[in-house]
Amino acid sequence: MASIYDVVIVGGGIAGLSLASVLAGKCSVALLEAEQELAFHTSSRSARQLIPSYGPPVVQELTMRTLELLKARDDDAPEPVLTPRSFMLVGDEETVRAEASGNMTPIPHAEALELCPVLKPDSFTAAGLDSGSFGCNAPLLLEDHRQKAEAAGVDIITGARVHSAQRLGSGWEVGAGVEAFQSAVVVNAAGAWADELAVISGVEKLGLQPYRRTAAIVNVQTPLAPQTPMVCAADDSFYFRPEGQQVLISPSEHVPSGAEDAKPYAGDVDKLISVLNSVTTLGIQGTDRSWTGLRTEAADGVPVVGFDAEAKGFFWLAGQGGYGFQTSSAIAELATAIIMGDSPESRTAEQLAAVRWSIRR
Repeated sequence: MASIYDVVIVGGGIAGLSLASVLAGKCSVALLEAEQELAFHTSSRSARQLIPSYGPPVVQELTMRTLELLKARDDDAPEPVLTPRSFMLVGDEETVRAEASGNMTPIPHAEALELCPVLKPDSFTAAGLDSGSFGCNAPLLLEDHRQKAEAAGVDIITGARVHSAQRLGSGWEVGAGVEAFQSAVVVNAAGAWADELAVISGVEKLGLQPYRRTAAIVNVQTPLAPQTPMVCAADDSFYFRPEGQQVLISPSEHVPSGAEDAKPYAGDVDKLISVLNSVTTLGIQGTDRSWTGLRTEAADGVPVVGFDAEAKGFFWLAGQGGYGFQTSSAIAELATAIIMGDSPESRTAEQLAAVRWSIRR
């Protein structure tokens, strides 16, 4: 016999968990995660930085709202999710100007070197600083959402890979493992597998594309001071930030991939180390560990949040790209309002809607 809920969320990453924690108590919710643990794929492989100047305008708006919500959470919590950590963009004048936004301030070359002394002076000519950026304790935030959701009655089921989903009367029946779940609403928070879930459900896919993003923790001769900004090349060729006495680095690649448990390509990290040793005095000595995550994007680069145009009760919560954590709380708030039938106060819902023309590939 099927278990009956108001909402079934498919996907236990930051998108699904944050929505579950906000929906909790408003309706009955089950969250289904294919893996044996939550946040196994992209959400556990995040750079853990919330950057107001990063992304298109609607993403920046969502980031600011997420920061507002997380700061309010931190005011009443024994351990903060957020830690102030600026974000600095470096490169040539034209590229920095093109990539900068209203949340970023141009700064003199000398100030950039003061903020990050390991940069070689001749490696860049311009810089911009986003001083409103924050580091994020991603594991703590994920655990907060899980605890809040379960405390309010959300059933979180791991090892529940969805193999079928079909319309049943006025709602849906979802098959996962040997179990069946019925609900009025199915939320597609399946990340890189979002289009696959749509196909399983008989819903037209949106052409969402996963992209690889590799990172590594490296040992260095010159550790970064804890307050050093996260530094990103304006041409998106690398970024790095402090990680204790080590440094987190990434080649910022944007390579298309299938939906998979992604692994680093041989040589990618070595090439990046060579680049960073040429533009900094970090003196990278070796790799402690490396990993690759998938950031899944719609054609227009904006998250997809809303009911499908044709399939009643099928709700898209996908395409967050590299903005998953930094938009998560705001998107969960918005998605909850839409699912519960409330009217969102801003145009954001229209800009993210699954019915917008710009996401069809």
